[in-house]
Amino acid sequence: MSARSRSRTAPPAFAAAAAGVALASSPAQAAALGASEAAALSLFLGAIFVAVTASVLLLRARHRLATLSDSTALAERDLRSRLDRAEAELAADDRVTVTWAAGATEPVVVGDASRIAGLTAGRRLLAFGAWLDPKVANALEDRIAALRERGEPFRLMLPTVEGGHLEADGRPIGAAVTLRLRDVTGERLARAEIEADNAELRGALARLTALVEALIQPVWLRDDRGRLVYANEAYARAVEAKDGVAATDAQAEFLDQADRAAARRTVEAGHVFRKRAPAVFAGQRRIFDVVEAPSEGGSAAIAVDVSELEDVRADLSRQMDAHRRTLDELTTAVAIFRANGALAFHNQAFAQLWALDPAFLESGPSDAAVLDRLRADRKLPEEADFRTWKAALHQAYQAIEAREHWWHLPDRRTIRVVAAPNPQGGVTYLFDDVTERLALESRFNALLKVQSETIDHLKEAVAVFGSDGRLRLHNPAFETLWKLSPAALEDRPHAEQVLGACGARHADPALWSRLKMAMTAMPEERKPVAARIDLDDGAIVDVVTLPLPDGGTLTTFTDVSASVNVERALRDRAEALEAADRLKDDFVKNVSYELRAPLTNTIGFGQLLGDPRMGELNTKQKEYVDHIVSSASALLAIINDILDLATIDAGAMELDRSPVDPRAAIDAAVEGVRDRLAEAGLGLEIEVAPNVGTFEGDPKRVRQILFNLLANAIGFSKPGVAVLVSAMRENNEVVLRVADRGAGIPPERLERVFDRFESQSAGSHARGVGLGLSIVRSLVELHGGTVALQSAPGEGTVVTCRFPVGGAAIKAVR
Repeated sequence: MSARSRSRTAPPAFAAAAAGVALASSPAQAAALGASEAAALSLFLGAIFVAVTASVLLLRARHRLATLSDSTALAERDLRSRLDRAEAELAADDRVTVTWAAGATEPVVVGDASRIAGLTAGRRLLAFGAWLDPKVANALEDRIAALRERGEPFRLMLPTVEGGHLEADGRPIGAAVTLRLRDVTGERLARAEIEADNAELRGALARLTALVEALIQPVWLRDDRGRLVYANEAYARAVEAKDGVAATDAQAEFLDQADRAAARRTVEAGHVFRKRAPAVFAGQRRIFDVVEAPSEGGSAAIAVDVSELEDVRADLSRQMDAHRRTLDELTTAVAIFRANGALAFHNQAFAQLWALDPAFLESGPSDAAVLDRLRADRKLPEEADFRTWKAALHQAYQAIEAREHWWHLPDRRTIRVVAAPNPQGGVTYLFDDVTERLALESRFNALLKVQSETIDHLKEAVAVFGSDGRLRLHNPAFETLWKLSPAALEDRPHAEQVLGACGARHADPALWSRLKMAMTAMPEERKPVAARIDLDDGAIVDVVTLPLPDGGTLTTFTDVSASVNVERALRDRAEALEAADRLKDDFVKNVSYELRAPLTNTIGFGQLLGDPRMGELNTKQKEYVDHIVSSASALLAIINDILDLATIDAGAMELDRSPVDPRAAIDAAVEGVRDRLAEAGLGLEIEVAPNVGTFEGDPKRVRQILFNLLANAIGFSKPGVAVLVSAMRENNEVVLRVADRGAGIPPERLERVFDRFESQSAGSHARGVGLGLSIVRSLVELHGGTVALQSAPGEGTVVTCRFPVGGAAIKAVR
């Protein structure tokens, strides 16, 4: 009996239990059993039912498991057989397969990696960087990552570092991903290389086509028959076609027939056609640079729009002409050399600066030739190694920025040279003669330094305020005068702040307001201000502001306390001296005129008493009368001298001008002192040059001059010697000289001999009042002449008076 039939037949025990239940369930027995016994019986019967059911289910499960185990074992044997065959096939091929199963941490590698060409033995297969180029290894790792994360398949050709080539094929298989590495050789390698090159060429062609389509210049291709086979978008716009395909289909031509024919002939000859030609672009006539190059199977052409370039070139040409004319008017010497070193342009200042032959310059000499010519003419700095110096100068042809040089020429000129490279090649030289400027700068710097030193050492306080009203310059005396700290003036404070600080020493708002206006007003409205300030410590300061040409204001503060006090003292003294002078003049005038009359009477009566006609006098009486007359005469002479000096000082003396004969004047003066010569026992020598002539003057005053000089010489001469009087002409002057051989004058007294009342008693027979030489000097200067005195102790004295021949204006007398 089968299992299925057995399961459908109830067991005997289960049937007996059921019968018992049925019997017990009959109404007769149920009534006889109690409630508890019925419950226990029901529970027992249920447990038996569950046990029986579980046994049946267990038997069935064992049967199914046995059946499944048999089928699984059979399938496993089949799969193992198939796996062994696959691994054998894989091991037999030069291929390595790497499998990453889902959820696995390590891949499974199948195949012998050592049989792959280019893979060094001992290297780990998955360490791609050890046997591949770093870039190739990075690319392979990126592709594997994309395969594992997103299931993106790939196929790559991998050149190894050993020179081999592998094909890498990655693809997902179910929940796993595999990477197959296979050695590529022979035809397969060549095909792979061709496919790689083909892919690269397709990519390059696509990129090139995209670039050509993006160009704004028309580009087209022709076949070997000259037919248009390709045109870009710019070409389509030029011929007003929908797109390049439409232009190609319509065979719309861009150039005119003559230019196309010329291009066709040039291309067929194997040359590149180049021409600047006009063409119509989108209905507008423009200028294009057309280039068409031959190639295998046809030609390729491009047209570059140079209309704006032509306009710019024409404008540039006009600007260059204007530029050249402007450079020709400059005082700076300019020379422009081309990239090959030839002279392209020079202005007139260049030719004048170096004095070069115009024909030489017009011949377009090279830069080196010009330098050699200048060196031959000694117009370049004298360098020991001229070749090195010239090479350093010519480095400007390869420079990027301009270079500056200073040439000190043998003729003491200094030339500033700027070598500026030209954008299109070559060099532009700028030559500036800065000799005068350097001299001016040197003098200016010296003057500026002297000015700064002078200002700093001035006793006066000096401050300079700029056009903006801020302090620009000051000296230490300014800080000291106004008791300001250097730190307070370091930041160039405004005039308002400075004057506010100065106002603490002098409370006069009106004055400070005037000074502020002089320092901060508009430059054209600034006016000079002069004022005197009394400071709080009793000092007196004079302030003066002066507008400067640059819009600033110079302010000086001078402490005049001492000078004001001296001025006041001098004023008081001058007033006292004027009063004393007036008193002296009044005294001299009154005394002189009051004394002259009595003296005149005394002299007259003395001479009358000595006259024998008035009666005989004894010897003693006659002696007394002579003394009275001589003393009175001497006193009268003194009074007359004083009156003459007073008249000269008052400017009231006038000369009675007429021709003066020097000989006659000398004789008249000698006649007045003849008695004195005899009394002193002196001789007299007179020397008058034959050509002395006459001069314009007052004869009376000239005699007075000679009389005083002779009297002075007689008084200081020793007995037995002679007094010399001479007259001569020197140029336009008459020279009168009186010399004695007396005791002379000490050097310390020479400067005072012409002072009034300066008397020298040493070596004199009689002491005088000291007015003789003073009157001589005053009268000679009144004639426009000069007086000089030479003397040495023990050798005598020489007094020289010089009178202009034609007379001169009356000079001021000291």
